Amino acid sequence: MPSLSRRTWTWTFDLPPHELWPLLADTSRFNEAMGLPPYTLEETPQTNGTVLRRGRGKVAGFTLEWEEKPYEWVAGRYFRQTRVFSKGPFRRFGPVFDLVADAKGGSTVTYTLEWEPLSLTGRLFGARLAEQAGGAVEKRMLQAASYLRGERLTPFEMPPPSLPEGAQARAEALAVEIDRSPYGNNLGRILAATVLGGMASDLAPLKPKRLARQLDVPQRTAIETCLAAVRAGLLTMRWDLLCTNCRGPKLSVAALSELPRGAHCPSCNIDYDRDFEKNVELSFAPTPAIRPLMDGSFCLSGPMATPHVVVQVLLAPGEKRDIEVELPAGRYRLRTLHPGTVVDFDHAGGGLFPGLRVTAAGVEAGSAVKLGRIAFENMAGFEVAALIEDRTWTREALTAPEVISLQAFRDLFAAATLRPGDEAGVSQVALLFTDLQGSTALYERVGDAKAYNLVREHFALLAAIVRDHDGAVVKTIGDAVMASFGDPADAVKAALAMQAKLAADTEFVLKVGIHAGPSVVVTLNDRLDYFGSTVNMAARLQGQSRGGDIVLSRTVAEDPAVQALLADLPKRSEEVTLKGFDQPVGFLRLETVTV
Repeated sequence: MPSLSRRTWTWTFDLPPHELWPLLADTSRFNEAMGLPPYTLEETPQTNGTVLRRGRGKVAGFTLEWEEKPYEWVAGRYFRQTRVFSKGPFRRFGPVFDLVADAKGGSTVTYTLEWEPLSLTGRLFGARLAEQAGGAVEKRMLQAASYLRGERLTPFEMPPPSLPEGAQARAEALAVEIDRSPYGNNLGRILAATVLGGMASDLAPLKPKRLARQLDVPQRTAIETCLAAVRAGLLTMRWDLLCTNCRGPKLSVAALSELPRGAHCPSCNIDYDRDFEKNVELSFAPTPAIRPLMDGSFCLSGPMATPHVVVQVLLAPGEKRDIEVELPAGRYRLRTLHPGTVVDFDHAGGGLFPGLRVTAAGVEAGSAVKLGRIAFENMAGFEVAALIEDRTWTREALTAPEVISLQAFRDLFAAATLRPGDEAGVSQVALLFTDLQGSTALYERVGDAKAYNLVREHFALLAAIVRDHDGAVVKTIGDAVMASFGDPADAVKAALAMQAKLAADTEFVLKVGIHAGPSVVVTLNDRLDYFGSTVNMAARLQGQSRGGDIVLSRTVAEDPAVQALLADLPKRSEEVTLKGFDQPVGFLRLETVTV
C-alpha cells in the first residue's frame, strides 16, 4: 500500500510571525491568489451532533470528492488541513504551515504538503502537484512579504478579472454619481476601481471597516461611501444574521425588514437567535452587472474565517494531546465545533491555562499541565474538533445598531425599517435631545417666514454636527431634535460643538440633554425610532436645561471618555424629581459653553 508522501519548503523573512500570519492564514485570499477555483460544501448533520462536510471538484482532469476535515491551528504559529478522498487518486491530501520566530525579530516559515496516494498514478500526480504548489506558494509568500514591507500596493499579483461588456464604463459613471453624493467622500473612483480589480475574497462580502483600514480612511467615511454606492447602483447591501457559534453569515437578506428572529447554522448544527447588537451585520457586494462573482468560497473554514478562534485541535477518540501555546490575558470560551456544553474562562495572562476534556455532552475544564502548554483530551467516543475562542466579538463587523446611528443610513435609506410588530433591543445608545429656548418669541419678533427659515438653518447646522460626530438625527419634533450615537463621548462632543457654534447667535439659545442606556428599536411613523425609559430620561433632562448649557445624566457623566472631555469645563451636580421616575434623578450640568 502506498505510504504517506511529503514535500517541505522553508523560507526566512525579516518580518515577525504576527505580521505574516494574517496574510498566510487567510486561506480564502491565499487560495484565490494561487488560482484555485471556488468550491461549495455539502454539510450533513450526524447523529452525534457533528457535521460531515463533503466537497466536490475537478483538478487536472481528475474528478474529486472528499470529506473536509476541520482545520487545526494555533493563531500566529501554525495551521494544517486534511481532505479525506472518496473519489480521486488520493486517500488524503493537505498542507501544513509553520511560523517560528527567530532571534533577529524575523520568521522561519515552513510549508509542508502531505498526501497519501492510492496508486502509482496518485503518487506521480501528487509529486507533480506538490512541485507546482511549492513554487506557487513561494511566489505568493514573497509578494505578501513585499506588501507588508510597504513595497507593493496589494498583497498579491492577480490577473484582471473577467468583466461583463461595458462594466468599466458603467462603473466609471457610477463613481461620478457617488462623488456627487454628500456621502461619497470623493472615494467613488477608488471604490469603483476596488470593485473592478479587487480580489473576490475581499468583495464577497465587502466589509466597510476592513475597507477603511485598507484605504487608510476613518471608518465612518468608508461606511458612508459604501451606502452611497448602494444608492448609485455600484454595490448591493445585505443584512447577515451571524451564527453565534462560528460567527459566519448563515442567513442573508436584502432588507432589514426581512430579518427573521433566528436561523439555523448547518456548519455548527445549531439553531440560534437574533441579537441585534452582536450578530446582525451589514455587508456589501458588487452589483452583478458590474462584477459578477462565482458561487462558493476559495476556502470555507481557514483560521482567518474565524479569527476569534485562537486554538483549534482535531482529536481522535481517546486521544490526549498537549499543545504548546501561551495565551494573553482575555475572556475565553472552551468548546467543541459541534453543539455541547461550554466553559467560559477569564485568563489573567502569564499563569496556567485549564485543559479541555471533551465528553459526549461537550467540554469540561481539565487540569492545567504547565506554563505554556494546554492539555486536550477526547473522551467523547468519536472524532471532535476542540477549540479555544476569544469571547469578544470582532470589531470588523458593522453591526445593526452602528448602522442605524449613522446619518448617511437615515438619509439614504429612510424607508429601511423593521417589519411591523418587530422590535430589537440594544444594550446602549446615547440619546441627545435639543430644543430652542424662546422660539415662540422669535416668531412674534421677526415674523413667521423669517423665523421658519432660521429654524430650518438651525436644523441643518445641528444635523451636520451630529453627522460629524458619528451620530444620526432620529427625528425632529417642532423645534426639537432627537439624535442617537453609539458612543456617549460622541454625543457630548456633538453637544459641545452645538453650543460653541450657537454661542455667538443672538437669535437662538439651545437647550441640550443627554442620557445613555438600553433601548428598544421599533418602527414608528414609518421610520426607525427608539422606545423606552432611556428615551424618556434624555427628553426629561433636556427639559432641565436653562439654555446655553448641557445637562448630562450620571450614566453619561461617569463614562471614562466623557470624564476626560469634562475635566476642564465648569460643571455642577444637581438632583431633581422628574415626571415618570419614582426616585430623584441626579445629573451634571455643564455651565454656559463658549469653547
